Amino acid sequence: MIEITARAGAYRKGLLSAVGRLSAEEAAILADLERNGLQVPQLHDVLCGGHVLVDDPELYEAWRSARGSRERLSSHHRDIDKSRYPDIGMRGQVVREKLHGRTAQGTWVQLEKTPAAFGKRKLPTLNDLRHLADYVVYRITSSNVGPWGLSRMTERRPMYLSPALAVPTSLTPPVARSLTRALRRIEEDDDATAVSQDLAPRFPPPDRQDLTGELGSALTGRAGRGLFGNSEVWVTETPSRIAASILRTRPEPPPEADEWLGRGAA
Repeated sequence: MIEITARAGAYRKGLLSAVGRLSAEEAAILADLERNGLQVPQLHDVLCGGHVLVDDPELYEAWRSARGSRERLSSHHRDIDKSRYPDIGMRGQVVREKLHGRTAQGTWVQLEKTPAAFGKRKLPTLNDLRHLADYVVYRITSSNVGPWGLSRMTERRPMYLSPALAVPTSLTPPVARSLTRALRRIEEDDDATAVSQDLAPRFPPPDRQDLTGELGSALTGRAGRGLFGNSEVWVTETPSRIAASILRTRPEPPPEADEWLGRGAA
């Protein structure tokens, strides 16, 4: 997922090399976000420090028990009882500093460029000063400072993920009949765009009884919401030598074309 989004998005240098050192704990966080509806285009904001709300309170405990996790201070979601649900930080090669906590209905998570430990020591550390500099950038740009860029997905304008974003419902019979007629009319119009109108009737589209099921209400899982969403998809494969040789061959004009050209020149 990171390699795909890195082809289209702008990130700080070093992201792909950091992916090679991705830990199991970091991978679990990204996998959990994907399971809750994260798509490849949204991953850009996550890596750039976007504030994410997940409609799943169980993620808080799952990430809290991960290796390397520790309690941390933060100013996010002050309405939560921090003595019961303290904010949890974790460092990694890709997430740099993962910070997460509880919300009233779920879990929030945010990746930071620099960890901070205010309140843990009497004197601020170098990381504390760097974190303060990131806060100045946030105040100026109104963007979170993430490990690999800036994101406008702040706590005031967060990214929202939900495992049950859409609930499939059945259509009433009149609406279903009207929709089926419209879909069949669209298919008939598509047949007219075939290369040969003589061949189109010989190869009709499949005769499906319920065309409305193709709109996503009958699909399993997330009801048609794909992992790649609106992202661009690349296909990388070894070129076929036979296809390359055919494409390099310059086709000779047929004899009829030579005869026609000769008459035209005369």
